[in-house]
Amino acid sequence: MGFSKDFAWGAATSAYQIEGAASLDGKGLHIWDVYTGEKGHIYEGHTGEVACDHYHRYKEDVAMMKEMGLKAYRFSIDWSRVLPEGRGKVNEAGIAFYSNLIDELLAQGVEPYITLYHWELPYEIYKRGGWMNPKIVEWFGDYAKLVAERFSDRVKYFFTLNEPQCFVGLGFLTGEHAPGIQAPVRDIFEMSHNVLKAHGQAVQMLRQYAKQPLIIGYAPTSSVCYPQTEKPEDIEAARQMFFAMPEDEKNWTWNVSWWSDPILFGEYPEEGMKRYEKYLPTITQEDMKLISQPIDVYGQNIYNGKCVRMGDDGKPEIVKRHEGFPRTAMDWPVTPQCLYWGPKFLYERYQKPIYITENGLSCHDTLSLDGQVHDPNRIDFLARYLKELKRAAGEIDLRGYFQWSLMDNFEWARGYSERFGLIYVDYATQKRIWKDSAYWYRALIQTNGEEL
Repeated sequence: MGFSKDFAWGAATSAYQIEGAASLDGKGLHIWDVYTGEKGHIYEGHTGEVACDHYHRYKEDVAMMKEMGLKAYRFSIDWSRVLPEGRGKVNEAGIAFYSNLIDELLAQGVEPYITLYHWELPYEIYKRGGWMNPKIVEWFGDYAKLVAERFSDRVKYFFTLNEPQCFVGLGFLTGEHAPGIQAPVRDIFEMSHNVLKAHGQAVQMLRQYAKQPLIIGYAPTSSVCYPQTEKPEDIEAARQMFFAMPEDEKNWTWNVSWWSDPILFGEYPEEGMKRYEKYLPTITQEDMKLISQPIDVYGQNIYNGKCVRMGDDGKPEIVKRHEGFPRTAMDWPVTPQCLYWGPKFLYERYQKPIYITENGLSCHDTLSLDGQVHDPNRIDFLARYLKELKRAAGEIDLRGYFQWSLMDNFEWARGYSERFGLIYVDYATQKRIWKDSAYWYRALIQTNGEEL
């Protein structure tokens, strides 16, 4: 058993990380535009002002996708590019860019997958309270309606939100990401509830204004818990810990259940309701009905995991990593098992077809003397991870895999210091150079992962 014959082999990007043209053609400001413009937030003062200049080079980039044999491309729409103030007046130049990109993808035989929100909160919406303002539910719904009206004649796959764990947790709790705020924990629960309601509103609006039947999903993230052995007690320990609530209030957003149970089950996890009781906003049945609008598929961004076993006391415990444990350039652990156990546990719990909406690694990629970019560690990483994913594909309904990322890009607070791409970008010249891993990925797609 392996990957289904129509498995969506893809790559992913996000708007601010690659587009550039940050102040061109009527685009409004978003929180990252403002945050990167202030000193001290981003590695060496980097910004996404130009990034990979995809805004002007999208045809060249789509041609590379075709040559690589990608079946699917997941990209995000910058809310502030199509609605400069987040609501009201539409920026037709922004709409035209995405419309042309979609047409180009379809002309080259690459299926477009749109993510509505990959962290570009319009600054005008932020000034009105952003995720703290309950009206954002309606505003995000109106944005989803616009996207459905303009693009759903040609695009049938949509993801609402990318990684609320990060844009809420890193943006407003730890303050590492835009807008760089460390808000009271109570505020974060308020925001999170509005985020989930906004997701539900977007699902409703996409369906209501769609020009064809759509396949709608959601793309959260988390670290995965995988069992030390395949003994039933270790598997149960990993499962329990994977869906548990963190005890550390300063890191409470980093979990699966708080962000996914309400969408799939229509209720928040009981453990969280008890643990966080003193912080919770008013939660109504109406809210839960909105949040749990039916979705078709479930996406998860998975990069690494923790090894877990059942302790002697009958409680799950983390197994310490051995000395010299393999790590990526970004210092993330290399744990291929997470791409088997993660999708498996998620499918078992939520009973929805699964997409891996992001997976990949940062490497110390350089242009070699021969003019090529040799990245054997990325090839090794992908071979190990995808072998585990193939095992999962034989057991669950797994629909697709999006490599992060199509090309090197602006890595948020780390600027251009990390390279996640299959394609190397020389930022001084905007030249694109295929890394060895891009050729490897092309061969993998051609055989549908048979040789893994």
